[in-house]
Amino acid sequence: MKIVFMGTPDFAVASLNALVQAGFDVVGVVTAADKPAGRGQKIHESAVKQYAIAHGLKVLQPLKLKDSEFIDELKALQADLQVVVAFRMLPEMVWNMPAKGTINLHASLLPQYRGAAPINHAIINGEKESGVTTFFLKHEIDTGDVIFSEKVTIADDDTAGDLHDKLMSTGADLLVKTVTAIAEGNYTEQPQPQSATLKHAPKIFKEHCLIDWDQPARSIYNLIRGLSPYPTAFTKLNDKTLKVFKAELEEGETGAAAGTLKSDGKTYLKFAAQDGYIKFTDLQYEGKKRMQVDEFLRGMRL
Repeated sequence: MKIVFMGTPDFAVASLNALVQAGFDVVGVVTAADKPAGRGQKIHESAVKQYAIAHGLKVLQPLKLKDSEFIDELKALQADLQVVVAFRMLPEMVWNMPAKGTINLHASLLPQYRGAAPINHAIINGEKESGVTTFFLKHEIDTGDVIFSEKVTIADDDTAGDLHDKLMSTGADLLVKTVTAIAEGNYTEQPQPQSATLKHAPKIFKEHCLIDWDQPARSIYNLIRGLSPYPTAFTKLNDKTLKVFKAELEEGETGAAAGTLKSDGKTYLKFAAQDGYIKFTDLQYEGKKRMQVDEFLRGMRL
């Protein structure tokens, strides 16, 4: 069974590697075009491209997925199945091309958390579990028939980065299970279950990352976890941005106005929320490197 893999970030590399190590015939890899990044604007290759080149896999990097030259190249690969992990939305002429269809690995338990940022939103909403789902692509995004799913527990102090790594590993294993089942014809597609309350996972923008200290302390704590390590929750200190990667939750009456800063100038820095304090432990001040709170306080006059 010939497979074309489509993906871009590290999350997708684990799945691609799992397919290669399992012995599947990956005849091509489609990934994002190279682009300048960082201060020096050096050309950056996607994590998936770097893996593909290192393992001698054919790489396609279309700027537009409807481009006739790309469509011809894709057809020439004669894939039986296409596998999508953390990639762009595909036009029907692409996802409908292979005889066995196109499957996607999504980082949530569908139908919950359809969208671009399921890992972040699951933690922001205080979920105790998440998971991964494989399904066949159809017109509406993340709505196709489910093949398999696997649950993953979210610990109380897990960040989005922690959950990302858990789902990346579990997802790679689930993808191998799914592709094996498709190759053997040993699976049953199930329509996504109906849910009266769907939780969505839209793309996160900078304005969503600013901490509102009038919110409950636990909601702020979950926001910090859900945005760490990227795009990162932040507040303002001395009119400069203060990002927070990790924090501790202190629930209870504070007697202080929301947003009030408290610190001993040596070991702790915390802000009052609606019903408790958020104690910053791992942070980054505008123009400075990321550091632990005690290091930050040694060089900062509050």
